[in-house]
Amino acid sequence: MAAAARWLRAAAGLGGRFCRMTLKDVNLTTKQPLCQFVQRKPFVPSIVAYNTVRCMFIQTQDTPNPNSLKFIPGRQVLESRTMDFSTPAAAFCSPLARQLFRIEGVKSVFFGPDFITVTKVSEDWDWNLLKPDIYATIMDFFASGLPVVTEEAPRTDTAASEDDDEVVLMIKELLDTRIRPTVQEDGGDVIYKGFEDGIVHLKLQGSCTNCPSSIITLKNGIQNMLQFYIPEVEGVEQVVDDEDGVEKEANST
Repeated sequence: MAAAARWLRAAAGLGGRFCRMTLKDVNLTTKQPLCQFVQRKPFVPSIVAYNTVRCMFIQTQDTPNPNSLKFIPGRQVLESRTMDFSTPAAAFCSPLARQLFRIEGVKSVFFGPDFITVTKVSEDWDWNLLKPDIYATIMDFFASGLPVVTEEAPRTDTAASEDDDEVVLMIKELLDTRIRPTVQEDGGDVIYKGFEDGIVHLKLQGSCTNCPSSIITLKNGIQNMLQFYIPEVEGVEQVVDDEDGVEKEANST
């Protein structure tokens, strides 16, 4: 109960802390990410890339997933939604995602409103070797003036529809107003996939995909919050993609 209470306060936006650091005579104020629902490792200050020609700062922030890193370009990436590109084929609608997939060692790409999460293939790949190419790709792309995504980009939000009943509407509202903003602080997102027989089906994206603490996030964080506000919710199950990109329910306990 204490962990759930702490997560509720975190999701409500309380207890935010800021830290100030100095790096190469540049003062930065970076927002410390919210706790990963139950436990989080200590905050690691972000690294800043500065290109004197393009005059663009790019900050990096660790995520709970050691194979995912959050890149903050200091400008809007997507207006108000998120997009997940789990494979190069899925990046057909994003010139930026396609460029990032050309970097050897990049496994997946995720876009948030003001950040880009890049996931590497495995822990064998050193971020110190990958980051220079990622920095250069992001800076070159924004200097080109091309759109981040094209018009044929699919929608993956949790917008309400006419077919939603009262319980589903409450679930979607809670996801959009309390849960998703907290998850996005860690470079990921959670997408509503359905509600059946008391079970809410959700898909974790970005840094939350294959994260060691994803089950804790799902059960001790998201499930507890949904059950606290919506008695009809009996549990939460994760939906994942198989090797062919087809969604299926994860086998979690």
